[in-house]
Order: sequence, then C-alpha cells, then structure tokens
Amino acid sequence: MLREYLTVESVSGPLVVVGKTENIKYAELVEVEFSDGAVRRGKVLEISEDKALVQMFEGTLGLDVAGSKVRFLGRTQELAVSPDLVGRIFDGAGRPADKGPDIIAAKRLDINGNPINPSSRAYPSEFIQTGVSTIDGMNPLVRGQKLPIFSAAGLPHARLAAQIARQAKVLGKNEAFAVVFAAMGITFEESDFFIRGFRDTGAIERSTLFINLANDPAIERISTPRLALTCAEYLAFDLDMHVLVILVDMTFYCESLREISAARKEIPGRRGYPGYLYTDLATLYERAGRIKGKPGSITLLPVLTMPEDDKTHPIPDLTGYITEGQIILSRELHRKGIYPPVDVLPSLSRLKDKGIGSQKTREDHSDVLNQLFACYAKGKEARELAVILGEAALSDLDKLYLKFASNFEDSFVRQEESEERSIEETLGIGWSLLREIPRQELKRIREDYLNRYYAVE
Repeated sequence: MLREYLTVESVSGPLVVVGKTENIKYAELVEVEFSDGAVRRGKVLEISEDKALVQMFEGTLGLDVAGSKVRFLGRTQELAVSPDLVGRIFDGAGRPADKGPDIIAAKRLDINGNPINPSSRAYPSEFIQTGVSTIDGMNPLVRGQKLPIFSAAGLPHARLAAQIARQAKVLGKNEAFAVVFAAMGITFEESDFFIRGFRDTGAIERSTLFINLANDPAIERISTPRLALTCAEYLAFDLDMHVLVILVDMTFYCESLREISAARKEIPGRRGYPGYLYTDLATLYERAGRIKGKPGSITLLPVLTMPEDDKTHPIPDLTGYITEGQIILSRELHRKGIYPPVDVLPSLSRLKDKGIGSQKTREDHSDVLNQLFACYAKGKEARELAVILGEAALSDLDKLYLKFASNFEDSFVRQEESEERSIEETLGIGWSLLREIPRQELKRIREDYLNRYYAVE
C-alpha cells in the first residue's frame, strides 16, 4: 500500500528524515519525488516514533525540503527470479545490464533472506574441482563450504576469482551446476575484464553476474551480495542446482557499511567499522550451505583485500571466524612472477578431509597433501637458514628440501591462467615432486600408496 508524505524535515548527505510517519517498516523501499519531478529511490534505515530515516540510493543533490514528496512503497527490495536468470548480467541493484529484457518473474523474493537453520544443515562432503592445483590439491573446496580468499592490494585475486568461476565443477556427476558472480566497487576496466572472460570462454551460459561499479551508490553495494545470494538460493533450493557464489571484493562492501554507519552518526567499533560488522557478515555467509532433503547446494567463495596486508584487520579477522578456512595470497610469490600466488602454508580448508579420498578424488589424496605440506615447510625453513648461514652450511638433506621448495613453487603452485588441471594431474605433479625426496623421508604416506605411486614415472 502506497503512502505519500510531504513532511521532509531535514537532509544530511545521503540521509533524509521524514516526519509524521505511520506504519513504516524497516528496509522498506522509498521513492522521493523532487520538486522538479525527478524521482529517486531509497530505503528505510531507521524508524523512531513518528519519524523515518531514509538512505537515498542516488544521492540528495537538488532535494528541496519544502517541495518534495516521499512515497513509501510498502515492500522491501525484491529480486524477480526465474530460470532465465542464468546467462544474464545485472547491475548492483538487480537491473539488466546486458541490454536483455527484464526477467519475467516466476516469483519475487526478499533479498534479505535468512541464514540456514543449523539443525537443517547437511554436512558438506562433495569435492568441487576448481582446476587450480593449490586449491584442489592442498586446500580442497567442498560443496556447501564457505572458503574465503584473503588477498591484498595489487595481487591478482580478480584473475583467480574469474578463473575459478570459469573452471569450477562437481566431479563425476551430471547435476546442474551454476556460478553466481557478484562484484562490488570495481572499476569499469575490471568489470569489462570479468564480462569478457565469461563471454569468451562460454562460461556465461551457466553464470549470473551482478556488477556494482566504484561510482555506483554505496547503499547499492550493500544490496549486491544479497541479490547474488537470493539468486543462488532460488537456483539451489528451487531448481535443485549446485551453485558456486563468488563475491568480489568484500572489503568494498564493508567500507560501504562503515560509510553508512558514519552518516548515521553511530558509535564506531574497531577501525571505525560499525559494531555489528560481525553480525552483518554472518547474515551473508550463513546463507550458504546444504539443506537436509534438498539436492541443491550453495558454496561460497568470498574474496577480500586485507588493508595493509594485515590478517588481524577486522574484515579478514571476522570473516575467518565465520567461514571454514581461508586461501591466502602471497606478495612474495607474486614478486617472483608466480601465478596464482597462493601461500599454501597459512592457507587452510577446514572441511578438506570430508571432501577427498576414494570415490571423491583419489585414495592417496590426503597422504599426498600432508606430505607435500610437510616437505614444503621444511624447504622454507632451509631457505631461511640459507639466508642466515649460507647454502654451504646446509646438510645434504636440507639442500634437497631447499630444491624441493623451489620446484614446488615452480611446477605445483605456478599455473597458467587458462590452464585447468584435473585432480589426477594435480596429484601426478605432487608425486613427481615427492620422488625428489628419499623414500624413507616420506613418513606421512602409507606404505601401500608408496608402493603404488612412488616408483611410477
């Protein structure tokens, strides 16, 4: 039910205070008609007695307090959903951005959604192959998991996210698989890179893109991941698809939250971010997962840039508490020209053991993973010793591990952006590296696997 008011009391930046209001709902959509006839949109941020605080999507420049009308639309922001969402590109507000027609809605869903009830969650247990060895081999992604990528300014997280979006698949099944890709606060150049990448490889046919540019309103950036997750929920739980959701860059989302919080004059928390940042991120991340009795699933891969490369910054810190591990990109590897510069030692997938092994990847996967990790860690230690004492001071075994670390980075970590490795190829590279180490040193691999794979060239 539309309600129209002529009682704009004040304007402060993107915020408009409307007085003498009745029966207004939180997050309700609003249209503000300026005195010159222009109409701009917003939504209710706060309700207090007979006043409503409205956040404008498109700014308040030119808003005349005396001559403007405010219409409350009686509904929250919704997304029109149908199977036709797949293969389309939308802006950060859910409007078509690919010159295609509007979606004819099978239904309309509130974008705010709800986190999955813990009692109805099914445990993630099926491997998703991304085609990237450092993820598939060392930190596997499991269907229904939340696995963030922690990056930093200047690192190629956008290229890695686009590569995963193009290559990801559930192994050994013919079930429908889709990618929902949401980009927040990116430049036009980055937007063009993502769209061209999806179109040139044909991945657009199984993908839905939501693109919010850096010059779009901050409030729109708050809606973009919610639109993406609403789309994913429809595809997963109504159409029984397996959906991978990639959100780039969650840091820009959190900056928008801080901007809006400052405009509302809220008491800031750590580093000026609102005190409810953890809760807000949890309402997004916890919408991913699997539900008992439903074949579909949502797997979430949020990407964020750590300000000043600081893992203790509130955004990566709080994200790490909510999600099930993290993939960390290394500036040191990037300086060496290695792509993707994934640092496997601090990276972690807490659900990896549930998604690998016989009939999922291969029976030796877990042992190979642990042995590669141990050998690479020893190689890095030997590298540090060589810097301090000189390589001549190292034992013969230490020199083997030092060489192993370099070969591991050059052949296992290093990968072409267009190169898609199967899990068999990844494990094959792993075994070829382990053959450089004396058999008696491979104490994390069972004897029968050593007999089967170690001597095989």
